[in-house]
Amino acid sequence: MIERARCGKLRLRLNRSCVKSRLEKSLPIDRGRRVIGAERSGQEQFPWNKASITAQFAEPFPCGGLQRYYVIQISPNHRQIEPIMCPVAYPPEIDSAASSLKWRDLANRVLHGHRLNRQEARGVFGCPDIELLDLIAACYRIRHRYWGNTVQLYFLMNAKSGICPEDCGYCSQSKVSKADIPVYNLISESKLLDAAKVCAERGASTYCLVISARGPTERELEAVEQIVPKIKAQYGLNVCACLGLLTAEQARRLKACGVDKVNHNLNTSERFYTEICSTHSFQDRLETLKAVRTAGLEICSGGILGMGESDADVVEMVFSLRDMNVESIPLNFLNSIDGTPLAGSNRLNPRYCLKALCMTRLVNPESEIRIAGGREMHLGSLQALGLYVANSIFVGDYLTTKGQAPEADYRMIEDMGFEVTGDRQAPSAPADRCA
Repeated sequence: MIERARCGKLRLRLNRSCVKSRLEKSLPIDRGRRVIGAERSGQEQFPWNKASITAQFAEPFPCGGLQRYYVIQISPNHRQIEPIMCPVAYPPEIDSAASSLKWRDLANRVLHGHRLNRQEARGVFGCPDIELLDLIAACYRIRHRYWGNTVQLYFLMNAKSGICPEDCGYCSQSKVSKADIPVYNLISESKLLDAAKVCAERGASTYCLVISARGPTERELEAVEQIVPKIKAQYGLNVCACLGLLTAEQARRLKACGVDKVNHNLNTSERFYTEICSTHSFQDRLETLKAVRTAGLEICSGGILGMGESDADVVEMVFSLRDMNVESIPLNFLNSIDGTPLAGSNRLNPRYCLKALCMTRLVNPESEIRIAGGREMHLGSLQALGLYVANSIFVGDYLTTKGQAPEADYRMIEDMGFEVTGDRQAPSAPADRCA
């Protein structure tokens, strides 16, 4: 029989005739455990008390519907033993269907209202590479529920470059950056309209108007108020403004002139924020997002991976976004530009980036998730896999770095059987349910 010891380990009471059939009869009846397989080791002529049995069994995981798998070795020459338990995430001997069901079950729970806790979210980063495709397939079911096979394209316009008084370590436009980038004040209205035309021609639904600044000056805010109605009238685009820190009054003015959403990234966790910036705080950024929400604007806010943060920092950032009910989440992957304090940093690989996208989708199932800056460098040939989880990308260049050619993006989207659209589209058929 099997008993649960107070210390959390398993105690097995065995006699010398214990074999696989005995295990199969006893394990399943105790708290949902089931035998995956068992075999005897040792030479056949040896009696059982000179051999050992290796068994694999599973038990329900307390959160999220996952399962823990163990391998135990049992020496039947002892009447009672505490076997050494080796937690393993689906050892190779277990059929691959098991890992598929593990992540599928978690996605199903999310689709039925389950909210991931931090332990579950951190567990996504622990997904073995052998299970990565199963994880992506599970997250695709969530993406498909809320966004179908559509891809939302965004277009960035750097309306004011450099000249920023902040010291963000990742940014080529900050006051501490020595990066070789264009430096100019707010560009003319005609150039902003020309860029809006390019945005529309590329099939993007949202025009992102960005300035480098701690926050907008009165002249800059007035310029935005004047140009936004013209962009919307001439090209029918959604407008997302990224102007730095905002007051409640500034947010109300942006709403009044027709801005649809405001971008202001949290970038990382509150704990890690002081490692990347000292001229403003994480709380300053939160206050801007609160002002945006109070003004009735949609929030676009995400982060940057690869700055030296821990998995737990990424999780905390994503949970902060969930707490704010952020509608649009751009995930950037650090492009460590020469001349910035983080130049030369390269802590990411494509598989990690995909797991981060999956964790973000599981925590924020209904949000628009955008694969943003650095995707070409850090996802590389796996960019298409990212779109099974995310549902948005930037088309064209970024603020101070080059992006992938738009034609390559269109081809990737077409090859996947996806379609570019500006409208939220949910499929008519209901999502699958686990039996």
